Amino acid sequence: MYHYTESGLRNIYLVNGFKQHKTAYGKGIAFDNIDGLHREIGRHLCAYRPRLTGPEFRFLRHELDLSQAGLATLLGNNEQAVALWEKSKVKVPAWADRLMRALYREHMGENVKIRKLIEEMAGLENSKALPTRFEARESAKGWTLKAA
Repeated sequence: MYHYTESGLRNIYLVNGFKQHKTAYGKGIAFDNIDGLHREIGRHLCAYRPRLTGPEFRFLRHELDLSQAGLATLLGNNEQAVALWEKSKVKVPAWADRLMRALYREHMGENVKIRKLIEEMAGLENSKALPTRFEARESAKGWTLKAA
């Protein structure tokens, strides 16, 4: 298994979908379908997390290809607030969490009704705690992420 810390998340482990090789600088890793892996991680974060952590929020922002300033503008806030959330200095507010998930799901091409989506996310806040480790597995159908 490979501990995939390159995502900025500490709890993602790849079961397959990668190859190790030697380089002139030491051990190297090549990923088979990195875009698919990131889509699956983002989908999982949006669908199953009760509240996004700072690193998870940052992961989704990066996937949206937004700067902190760009996201702050979209959210009607300031860049410093986004930086504090991402560094886990301040908990990501529920409203920012919900808007980030909606932005990401729209970005992924999901045709979701905003009210239904927000109700779904509100229900996640009452869900039980999640495992702290996830394993990603690649198959012919793409990546899947499951609790380890």
